[in-house]
Amino acid sequence: MTLAGGTGWLLAAAGDGYAQRGPLIADRPDFTEAPQTVGRGVFQLEFGYTLEYDELGDRSNQAGGDDAAWTHSLGEPLLRAGVFADWLELRLGLSPVSQRVGVGGRSLSETGMEDLYLGIKLALTGQDGARPAIALLPQITVPTGNEAFSSDRNLPGVNLIYAWDLSEDVSLAGSTQVNRAVDESGSSYAEWAQSLATGLGIGSRMGLYAEWFAFFHAESGGARAEHYANGGLTWSANDDVQWDIRAGVGLNEAATDFFLGTGLALRIP
Repeated sequence: MTLAGGTGWLLAAAGDGYAQRGPLIADRPDFTEAPQTVGRGVFQLEFGYTLEYDELGDRSNQAGGDDAAWTHSLGEPLLRAGVFADWLELRLGLSPVSQRVGVGGRSLSETGMEDLYLGIKLALTGQDGARPAIALLPQITVPTGNEAFSSDRNLPGVNLIYAWDLSEDVSLAGSTQVNRAVDESGSSYAEWAQSLATGLGIGSRMGLYAEWFAFFHAESGGARAEHYANGGLTWSANDDVQWDIRAGVGLNEAATDFFLGTGLALRIP
């Protein structure tokens, strides 16, 4: 699993309608999606790069030594298309991945494609007072990837997204999702994920965010959780182009130790 792809929520994510208006709202760089769709007849392409580092072995008893995994997620393309109505969006994502694992002084490398991601975002409501803007995102990964990065089966899921504009410059958003996943033994299980993010606007072009997110696994070998904290900034060159950068750390032993990424979002009205 990589921490790239399908990430993102931006300041002003709540709003008062189904589709984004004015400057684009991207589904990157963080984990929490935005509740808005891109709007009927609009295409938006989001892409970037993420580097992950994870020290292997049981660090509590000093096992593992210098064993570590470096993962490069290249491209991370997510195509979003508004169809039929402002509240409906089709989504397609596919990402090349390169992973290098150092074990016992030896280095093993794998490069290939992850499984195809397909989704439909349904914007259910805009913000109305204390009621948040809400969207539902049914999604699935299809086993089209290379052997090293494919689950070899369809993995459906659903993501509930909610967001509030607390003031002109401060927003709050979260998501709750459950997806089918596969453990190392090939057994499938339900993987839950929860996130909470806050954003701060700085002037008309820049935004900052901070976020916590977590995965909860109920695998055949027992339950475990991964907790993360990350933050970053976005900068808009104009209403249709946004650049981002982010960095994060794992908060517990099961989590990936560190990740760093950057990317762009381009809107084609």
